[in-house]
Amino acid sequence: MKRISIALLSAATMALAAPAMAQMSMNSVYVGGAFGTSTFKDACNGIANCDKSDTTFGLFTGYQFNRNFAAELGYHDLGSATAPGGTYDGTAWELVGIGAWPFTEQFSVYGKLGGYRGEVKSVGLSETNTDLTYGLGAQYDLNRNLGLRAEWQAYPSMGGGSLVKSDVDVFRVAALWRFQ
Repeated sequence: MKRISIALLSAATMALAAPAMAQMSMNSVYVGGAFGTSTFKDACNGIANCDKSDTTFGLFTGYQFNRNFAAELGYHDLGSATAPGGTYDGTAWELVGIGAWPFTEQFSVYGKLGGYRGEVKSVGLSETNTDLTYGLGAQYDLNRNLGLRAEWQAYPSMGGGSLVKSDVDVFRVAALWRFQ
């Protein structure tokens, strides 16, 4: 009886979700890649010969609801801060909402707000945390499929526990491809 109830509940859920799924379109889906520079603001804490900046890269996919709103899921390797005693490496998964303000058909500015799940590793230790992420950027669409971005994004309070907490700022450029 329990299995039949679960099967009926599942079928009813899918039936109710079908109209929403039918309205979603691959025309609104996009994928992209990004690279840039990250800075671990507090990772060095006065350590001499410490390099708190590194190269960062990432991949993301998104869904454009309309010209003004989108949602993105992304993975970013935030690079490392390097000191004589070791490195402080960071990565983050993020889910963000994007609010855009188009000035023309091709150019817009946008803000990002969402959450991240970050991991920091250093000298055999690892700490994960979840927090807000936010950012600002500009996008220029070369055509209906290809867009270019320049953005700044903040990942506050990465690390913690047995590792120092550090705010990470990222400046990056990105390219995205829309399936239209």
